[in-house]
Amino acid sequence: MSTLFDLTGRRAIVTGGGRGLGLGITQGLHDAGAAVAILGRRAENSEVAGRIGASGAPVRAVLGDLSDRDEARRMFGEAVEWLGGVDILVNNAGIQRRSPSERFAIEDWDDVLETNLTSVFALCQMAGRIMLEQGHGKIINIASMGSFFGGLNIPAYAASKGGVVQLTKTLSNEWAGRGVQVNAIAPGYMATDMNTALIDDAARNAQIMARIPAGRWGLPEDMAGAAVFLASSASDYVTGAVIPVDGGYLVR
Repeated sequence: MSTLFDLTGRRAIVTGGGRGLGLGITQGLHDAGAAVAILGRRAENSEVAGRIGASGAPVRAVLGDLSDRDEARRMFGEAVEWLGGVDILVNNAGIQRRSPSERFAIEDWDDVLETNLTSVFALCQMAGRIMLEQGHGKIINIASMGSFFGGLNIPAYAASKGGVVQLTKTLSNEWAGRGVQVNAIAPGYMATDMNTALIDDAARNAQIMARIPAGRWGLPEDMAGAAVFLASSASDYVTGAVIPVDGGYLVR
């Protein structure tokens, strides 16, 4: 059974893989045997890559701005060259902007959609071309609870994450018969920097906690199992799925 989840020899790209949920995913893929390229702008990613890659499969940081289309192409190409190909792509990088919708700046809308949706499509397309040619590959997009409901004061984020789910389904329809599985993970309320505003809001925090059957906010390491499953041979007949990792929030 363990061989179903073995990623030894697999080559993975994880955007935003140096902190938060992305770090949990990077660690999980690495521990399962994959070599991992972390794509993102944070200089600290180099230290993270060195620490995780000190044992087992190698890990490397490729620094740059994924919201810049030319930069994203360069970063992807550099990662593929270092890895010698790509078998797994995890589109995790994302940003958030909060404001009442009637005052939401169009510049913020553009920034969020570019990072959270357009760059996801571009990277899926670049990885997909390689995976389709080789006849196999795994793409994992990171959705959100905002993919299922609208939230408050996050019109761009909710729109982008709704789009991620529909993009995932569309790519699955086109590529599943050609050996490439495209799925999504929808994290619940996770204790990361992106949710600091919610965690620090006592009333909102209490509302959220009251609806989580597991009785706690999620942690980055909670993402590892689902990511390894979707990246491995264990999920070869799973495609177009959106898997909540939410402590039961959606079913409450």
